[in-house]
Amino acid sequence: MADSKLLEKVLSLQDKFASLQEQLASPDVMSDMKKFVQLNKDYKELEPIIKAGLDYKKKLENLASAKDMLMTESDAELKELAREEINEIESQIPDIEQNIKLLLIPADPDDGKNALVEIRGGTGGDEAAIFAGDLFRMYQHFAESKGWKLEVTDQTPGTSGGFKQVVFKLSGSDGVYGVMKYESGVHRVQRVPQTEAQGRIQTSAASVAVFPEAGEFDIEINPADIRKDLFCASGPGGQGVNTTYSAVRLTHIPSGIVVQCQEERSQIKNAERAMEELRTRLYNMEHQKYLDGIAAKRKTMVSTGDRSAKIRTYNYPQSRVTDHRINWTMYNLSAFMDGDIQECIDQLQIAENAERLKEAGEQQ
Repeated sequence: MADSKLLEKVLSLQDKFASLQEQLASPDVMSDMKKFVQLNKDYKELEPIIKAGLDYKKKLENLASAKDMLMTESDAELKELAREEINEIESQIPDIEQNIKLLLIPADPDDGKNALVEIRGGTGGDEAAIFAGDLFRMYQHFAESKGWKLEVTDQTPGTSGGFKQVVFKLSGSDGVYGVMKYESGVHRVQRVPQTEAQGRIQTSAASVAVFPEAGEFDIEINPADIRKDLFCASGPGGQGVNTTYSAVRLTHIPSGIVVQCQEERSQIKNAERAMEELRTRLYNMEHQKYLDGIAAKRKTMVSTGDRSAKIRTYNYPQSRVTDHRINWTMYNLSAFMDGDIQECIDQLQIAENAERLKEAGEQQ
């Protein structure tokens, strides 16, 4: 049985969609970049809803036509074709309606943004830093499989390999943050460390924080609130990097947030990337309130401010990876560490969608 109210709700948004199309074509709006960016965002959010609604309407029209044919047609072959079409469309309708219901629920407003990712070695000393390096390579391979661009902003190498800390930006055209946000939290590893001579299994951890990248118009920063320091880059890079004051450190005085970038040879490029990160971290002070609100209601989401929340365990002796939020387990750890993490993210998204539908049902 088709949901007429659902169709009515979607089609009622057509006027708003048409208005947005008209405004985006207006010279006045195109000259106001901040307004254009916001209207374009609203347009892109509505577009899949309108498309799904029109497809749903077409399916219902075809269903009605097929039922009419079944009732009025005398030709046995045509009646059979009508019956097949009815069965096919009726089997599709529940999934179509479920998808529309999900589209009508406001998504995380930042799902479509690029992501800033910070990995820190936690408990476990040198082994934690090595594991942080393993997680970085895992995300590096995953990004390659998605066609995303990865740019390291800052890194502090571990004494025995890996990273004490590494910060990098992931950018792409398909909502990077909406995928990567599920990775925020504590990742725990159980294995015999490279630094362990006795062959004993140890448990170490690394924390991952994923932030939506703030756009130029998402937050305003007073230049007078920023202190800029220049210094020589450390680590690999050669003479051109290590002997010139190309590295940039920015301190936002009111908040105390400090960011730095030393990965580029150019001081100007380092300053640009440091400013991008500073803008993102300031924006996320507000975004944190949103995360705290949904993390309390959805087991799939971990607030980036809660670094103590253990989300996943990587058990090397048993080649097992377990996501504790949804009790999902995979027995092919080598493939997972090689970037094959999409299945886990898919399961987290399915679980979150179920929770979002439940929330929406309770609010009605």
